[in-house]
Amino acid sequence: MNDDRDDSGTDEAARGEMIRLAERRLASPAFAALFQQGMELVDETAAYLDGEGRTASRALSRAALAAYAQQSMRLSTRLMQLASWLLLRRAVAEGEMSGETARREAAKIDLKGPLRDMDQESLLPEPLVDLILRGYELQRQIVQLDDTLSAPSPTPDELRPNAVAGQIGRLRRAFERG
Repeated sequence: MNDDRDDSGTDEAARGEMIRLAERRLASPAFAALFQQGMELVDETAAYLDGEGRTASRALSRAALAAYAQQSMRLSTRLMQLASWLLLRRAVAEGEMSGETARREAAKIDLKGPLRDMDQESLLPEPLVDLILRGYELQRQIVQLDDTLSAPSPTPDELRPNAVAGQIGRLRRAFERG
């Protein structure tokens, strides 16, 4: 009988097959929804800043107008960085770009961005504040996913034995003998 188990009872094949859930998430409906949400926020922000926001800014005080200009620029920059990251990751998921190329390009993207300035937000029109808050939420989700994708893979020594895989291996061997 050929027994491919190590001392922990884990099959050799099971030890070598680690599933990177974060990478699989890029091809999932959850990523498609995040991508769609991000692109819609970019479009909605551009429409607001070119239309209703421009009109609303004319009625602002000097201090509020300065805050509006700074915060709208920060929001636009943040959304362009996030959209770039989303487009890179979608290109990898669709096989248009290698993961290594995407990692090099993603290193040029500032996902952290400037800190939130709530004092200035109190001077801004409510629709702009809503867009800013949604931008920060999108940023939070993307940073979380990026951190997961960037985490180093555990080495074989760091992997704990998988009891389920060991049981499946024993069942497989029993049926093969049988």
